[in-house]
Amino acid sequence: MNALTHLFTPNCIALDNSAKNRADAFAAAGDLFAKEVGIDASAVIEFLNTRENLGSTALGAGVAIPHGRVKGLKQPSAAFMRLKEPIEFAAPDGESVSILIFLLVPEKATQQHLEILSSIAQLLSDADTRNFLASSNDPIKVCERLQQWGAAK
Repeated sequence: MNALTHLFTPNCIALDNSAKNRADAFAAAGDLFAKEVGIDASAVIEFLNTRENLGSTALGAGVAIPHGRVKGLKQPSAAFMRLKEPIEFAAPDGESVSILIFLLVPEKATQQHLEILSSIAQLLSDADTRNFLASSNDPIKVCERLQQWGAAK
């Protein structure tokens, strides 16, 4: 088992989202988390914006990991979003972003938060995995790939 095994569900996989900018993407993530975790969508947007205002969570190569600490959240939760069209995200390489993994963690989950972020960053740095995530049209297969990352390594 790895840090990502229980984070993703097929219901938190959004393929070909039509977000036109960061605000649209964060609003869509807020809706996903509201349905799956029961967190108020506007609170999710606020947590994501608070972190993003400290500096871009884009890693380069068209990917970003917007994340935030959530008061009252019991377990970490994640969502995957692939955009129809890439959006500007202040990435270090200047490339627009089309793959986003959103992560919400409990307010006090410092070490766990870092371990999950590290696992997600490793996953997104793997070119084969990025290509799979960019092209798969099956949310269940995307979910399985995310859940199983690192298990066979």
